Amino acid sequence: MLFSPITLLVLLVSFATAFPRMDPKTLQQLLKRDTNLKACPFAHTDAHEHNKRQTRFDPVAQKVSTTGKYAWKAPNLEAGDKRGPCPGLNALANHGYIPHSGIAPATTLIKALGEAYGMALDLATFLAVYGTVFNGDALSVTPGYSIGGPANIGLLGGALSGTGITRTPSGLSGSHNNYEGDTSATRGDQYLFGNNDLLQIPFFQQYYDALLENTPAPQQYSALFRFRQSRFNYSIENNPYFFFPQFAGVLVAPAGFAFPPAMMSNHSAQYPQGYLDKETFKSFFAVTGKSGNFKYRPGHERIPDNWYKRAIGTEYSIPAFLLDVLEYARQDPRLLSVGGNTGTPNSFTGIDITALTKGVFNGATLAQGNNLQCFIFQLIQAEAPGVLTGLYSDVTKALQPLTDSISGALGGLGCPQLMGLDESLYEKYPGYKKNPVGL
Repeated sequence: MLFSPITLLVLLVSFATAFPRMDPKTLQQLLKRDTNLKACPFAHTDAHEHNKRQTRFDPVAQKVSTTGKYAWKAPNLEAGDKRGPCPGLNALANHGYIPHSGIAPATTLIKALGEAYGMALDLATFLAVYGTVFNGDALSVTPGYSIGGPANIGLLGGALSGTGITRTPSGLSGSHNNYEGDTSATRGDQYLFGNNDLLQIPFFQQYYDALLENTPAPQQYSALFRFRQSRFNYSIENNPYFFFPQFAGVLVAPAGFAFPPAMMSNHSAQYPQGYLDKETFKSFFAVTGKSGNFKYRPGHERIPDNWYKRAIGTEYSIPAFLLDVLEYARQDPRLLSVGGNTGTPNSFTGIDITALTKGVFNGATLAQGNNLQCFIFQLIQAEAPGVLTGLYSDVTKALQPLTDSISGALGGLGCPQLMGLDESLYEKYPGYKKNPVGL
């Protein structure tokens, strides 16, 4: 399987069709950025093979600017700047890679994620589209979303009227169970902490302590497994409303463990695959001070000076991310279990995947081949209409960007066709519908 220019063009055309105000120049710039992606890592038998590729360090191409128009500027949270649960997005806003307000068009997010972090077009497009549809406004003149709390997305002052959206979008801070979820690496569970976007120092300390020093980023990620497992166990043992859905749980929760080594590590001739040193880690998470006495300043995440992103041609893609997810899941299969606690701590029960998908998928084989990607993306598509009812006056039209993005992500995989879901199986989990009203 290859990320060929044709495949990337399909992704971009799908996105541009759904969001027709994307200009041709932007399309060409995005296409040019990722046409040199290498073979899909699913082609390798060793799950780490994509991380073992020899890469060359290019100090010119990989240097990320933190000066001039990209100089760091503190957010004015009192005046309405939005910052939320994703430290990488917060840093992009503070450096001007996306609007400093924290309310960003989807096309700007896609470009910024690649330019600053080396995120591949497929992953950046899907995440931007997903956030726009579920937590922003897919029908705005400039479709996008708030990286923090609720905001009207006529993005530059537009009103809700006439867009087809019926209420103020939640933003990422109000996305519990549809984007943000429990068992985050550094954030607390919504029910236990009363918010999902503020870093919790004890969890950050655990991450910091688990981060191997003087070690290439791929090995740093592998060594975080016990920490990831402990965070999952913490939610089971303490949160009676812990719920682990297919996207916010199985797919997004691991991102908090995978993304920092993959896209926040600094690259050099010594560490061409990256190395996430602890000072860089603190900078990206708005933490200062010495170990054991950390201080956190919400919204003040920062890209360090003299920081170099992933090598050109090794952009972090959907298949690469899924391999990272599967690396942990093969060691602890619960990490692929859609389910949750049933009203008391330590009552975690997984959903019967075969029953949920009416026989199309089997939980025992999700880690094989393309099954995980097929399962998660088709479940998102099947459940989306119900989730979006009441947010848009025309749900079908609002869903079109997501439908197109999923079609691009699944194209050529030969997925078994999901024909329906038995959503009644979710009813045993009180955390399933325990969502915040938008923070």
